[in-house]
Amino acid sequence: MPGELIPILGIIFGCMIPISLIWTRHKEKIARMEVNVTAQHTAEKAAQYATHAQELEDRVRVLERIVTDKGYDIATQIEALRDQRSVDEGSGVPLNIEKKETV
Repeated sequence: MPGELIPILGIIFGCMIPISLIWTRHKEKIARMEVNVTAQHTAEKAAQYATHAQELEDRVRVLERIVTDKGYDIATQIEALRDQRSVDEGSGVPLNIEKKETV
């Protein structure tokens, strides 16, 4: 009886080696695919962040230009808006703010 088990165990273990090789290659292939998907997703996110950062930089440039433009007096504009809002609540009448003359 024990002599009959030795060839059976040899056959079982002999079949296990190719099966484990096939399984290992399959797992490696799946891991590579996951890395590729993750890399692609990361690249897409980086592109989105770059676009968003560029949009924010453009907006900041516009704000800097508004604030540093010598032709505008921000404090006067804010006060005019406050005065207009207290006089005319929500009618949408345009403010006639003139540019400040440069000296």
